[in-house]
Amino acid sequence: MKAELTGNNVRANCPDCDGVITTFESTRSGSSFGSIIIEGKLSFNGIEHTRVLYILLRCANCGRGGLAKVHDSGNTSHNGHLEWFLPNSVDKANIPNNVPEDIKSEFTEAEECASIGAYRAATALLRSCLEKTFKVNGYTSGNLAQKINKVCDDGIITSARKNKAHEEIRVLGNNILHDEWRIVDYDEYDLSHHYTQRILEDFYDDRVEVESILREKGVY
Repeated sequence: MKAELTGNNVRANCPDCDGVITTFESTRSGSSFGSIIIEGKLSFNGIEHTRVLYILLRCANCGRGGLAKVHDSGNTSHNGHLEWFLPNSVDKANIPNNVPEDIKSEFTEAEECASIGAYRAATALLRSCLEKTFKVNGYTSGNLAQKINKVCDDGIITSARKNKAHEEIRVLGNNILHDEWRIVDYDEYDLSHHYTQRILEDFYDDRVEVESILREKGVY
């Protein structure tokens, strides 16, 4: 998940708790861990605030330290907005063990990019991961759109998955690679990540069945 401000605390994935979502507390037994406050009118996400805070926090589960940058107008729990949170962490998706190492490495590198908010880089890597998955399974002809359609026609992925592959992975990736620069947000990355994971599962969860289909269709 993307780190989020909850009152005076932050909910985020903790790398020292194997990436599980936990609460990073700003106080314990009524005592604050400390903060630095900078007064002055500042704008964040188009909203004017009167100060910015750098807040020390601690994982309620393992005690790992954290640091949050928050904008507010005098009351963090009522009008605070989180700009960033450290340590960087993001949900790690489970993918089949027999996914080829180069594809697995590209998928996990996309997750690492997302953990620092580099969502454009992450989604571009996911598009690349999808195309490499098709190529290693014998789908080498045509562009990515044609490959997605052929994989669906051969019964490896469903029609619904085909549509998501086009909308959430291919089109977004193409926009990043070829169109003018724009911000890619967490939600866009999250959808691309989710459906790339699902397609890896389609190809590698029941590998024997998939290889049988690929041989039958003459692509493997």
